[in-house]
Amino acid sequence: MTSPKQTTLSLKQSGVRWLWLAALVFIIDVGSKLIVMNTMEYGWPNRIEILPFFNLLYVHNYGAAFSFLSDAGGWQRWLFTAIALGVCSLLVYWMRRSPADHRLANCAYALIIGGALGNLFDRMYHGFVVDFLDFYVGNQHWPAFNIADTAICIGAGLIILEGFIAGKNDEKK
Repeated sequence: MTSPKQTTLSLKQSGVRWLWLAALVFIIDVGSKLIVMNTMEYGWPNRIEILPFFNLLYVHNYGAAFSFLSDAGGWQRWLFTAIALGVCSLLVYWMRRSPADHRLANCAYALIIGGALGNLFDRMYHGFVVDFLDFYVGNQHWPAFNIADTAICIGAGLIILEGFIAGKNDEKK
């Protein structure tokens, strides 16, 4: 729960000072996608084998995670845009009410915001999300993803971790 004192935090005292991390994720994500688009040919035959379990593979994702709704006809672009804007707004609101020294939660929120905005930029500018990280075992490939997806997953994991840590701290009190 948020105490009344937390609602009067200055911007410098609040978690929004961690938005630099969201900006960094956004820049790295968009930059990496531009490099991929400008240096790689599209599709499976043009993959670059890096390790026995990892390729670089330039593909387009018209859906969301794991190509969810990728063949839905175009309306999903606007649904995912609205979801990204809503989630980012909510997370910035939470950061504004959270003290800056709540590092784990604020970093998690910033990672999710940066990743969501990176994929949102792709959706709005290109009409699809650029994916290029392809991990696999044998002939079984994980769906290709990007830096933004990685940041979102790490952020979600940190939120879960923070929940366990906060729960243990509550038990000690």
